[in-house]
Amino acid sequence: MKKINRSLLIVLVLALALTAFGCTKNEPAPQAETPSQGQEVKELTKVTVAASPVPHAEILAQVKDDLAAKGFELEVIEFSEYVQPNLVVEAGDVDANFFQHKPYLDNFNEERGTNIVPVAAVHYEPLGLYPGKSKDLSNIPDGATIAVPNDTTNEARALLLLEANGIIKIKEGAGLTATKLDIVENPHNVEIVELEAAQVARVVNETDFVVLNGNYALEAGFNVQKDALAKEEQDSQAAQTYANILCVKKGNEETEKTKALIEALKSDKVKQFIADTYEGAVVAID
Repeated sequence: MKKINRSLLIVLVLALALTAFGCTKNEPAPQAETPSQGQEVKELTKVTVAASPVPHAEILAQVKDDLAAKGFELEVIEFSEYVQPNLVVEAGDVDANFFQHKPYLDNFNEERGTNIVPVAAVHYEPLGLYPGKSKDLSNIPDGATIAVPNDTTNEARALLLLEANGIIKIKEGAGLTATKLDIVENPHNVEIVELEAAQVARVVNETDFVVLNGNYALEAGFNVQKDALAKEEQDSQAAQTYANILCVKKGNEETEKTKALIEALKSDKVKQFIADTYEGAVVAID
């Protein structure tokens, strides 16, 4: 009789244990949900853009989430000079680039035999004349040195800015191909120092003045509104001529990647970011 009671006691204990853990013979314990049982995660399509660090890569960073919502994973590859961004697009290694204006692109295509085309004008960056060793345009030292970008279109642009401020006069008709050889009047005997665009800011303490592209001025810590002694104005022809453009290799103008990039970069969100962040150093184009 004691053996029977002991057996019954063991059975009762086991039954109570199973009940406490919510498990019975006919109702197995629930298993943890696996990823395959949950919502399927859609794989994003990568879109790559070569860009200058400032402001182009910063602007692109603002549209990363917007592109992800459209099914694209944005990868920005930063370059600090103006040659490789075009070469990697031409080679097909990168989908697009965002760093240049059309006169530069046209000249690059002609000289290099590349087939890169603009698909959207996003903003322009007023070219500015900034102080170096000298601070006053009304009292320019005789023989003053002025550093300018040496690529064809940006040098011409710099010289036109100097001409607009009465520092030099350029041969009539030279226009967007002007070089220092086209200077016909030079009352201050200024010396034009031609440097690769990315290097101009580095000689600010060695020359009297420097003419900087907007992105390199920003990188050097200049504010075009506060620091520039002279600049291209918003309503000038230069503002439209030198708009910074999103570019792709010819034949890729209508791809889904290109369309998504255009829509994102031309959004009101980007225009507001540009206005709030750059205080006139970068101006969005409608």
